[in-house]
Amino acid sequence: MTRVALCQISIDHDPKTNLESVRDALASAPEADLAVFPEATLTRFGRGILDRAEPLDGPFVHGLREAARDAGTALIAGTFEPAGARVRNTAVAIDANGELVAAYRKIHLFDSFGARESDVVEPGDGPVVVELGGLRVGLITCYDLRFPELARALVDRGAEAFAVIAAWANGPFKEEHWVTLNRARAIENTMWTIAVGQPPHEDGWGVGRSLLIDPLGVTAHDLGPAAGVRTGKIDKVRTESVRKTLPSLEHRRLGVTGS
Repeated sequence: MTRVALCQISIDHDPKTNLESVRDALASAPEADLAVFPEATLTRFGRGILDRAEPLDGPFVHGLREAARDAGTALIAGTFEPAGARVRNTAVAIDANGELVAAYRKIHLFDSFGARESDVVEPGDGPVVVELGGLRVGLITCYDLRFPELARALVDRGAEAFAVIAAWANGPFKEEHWVTLNRARAIENTMWTIAVGQPPHEDGWGVGRSLLIDPLGVTAHDLGPAAGVRTGKIDKVRTESVRKTLPSLEHRRLGVTGS
């Protein structure tokens, strides 16, 4: 059993303010083995990310590592790394000892609904699965959620749960897409899904609705629109039970479909 904290915190432009919010969230969930924070926990989206981006040995990730070690809680959070004229949209995975154990660079960039993430962000080049809190977690960032082939690649790399971090932009039917796509990734892969986003903000980034979804697609927790922290439990026995009833992963015909 892994206890997971959904940390739907408001994100400021100032990284120091956001680090304090991370610490407060960890303090409010002392029982958690793993805490998941939104995409862009470093700073809010906008061209300012070019100036605020930091290397992974910079002060923000160092602060995350200290916070994880002090709380004794592993965490996942979003940051931005310098990448020449652009940045990388990076999810960092830090264990309960404060060690940076993995970094995932967002593969699919949000050039949709009038946005052009690729103007300032360079895409990543590979899926990442990391062990945190006794759980093998596949990392997914925001727009990646619309690409089921990434989720399936994480399954094939041994993921036992998905962690989806987001600053999901609002817009026509966007909140419905967020909930539906997270449930779809859980159902089609019979996989626990931890989905954490930013709460709504006047700049249009964030819809809230952080979710914990079980392998049958049942929503165990839904935080709604307000900032907050809630802890849920991921039970691997539940996964085994669902997969006995619905062994769809065993029924894949890779020689026919190729995926």
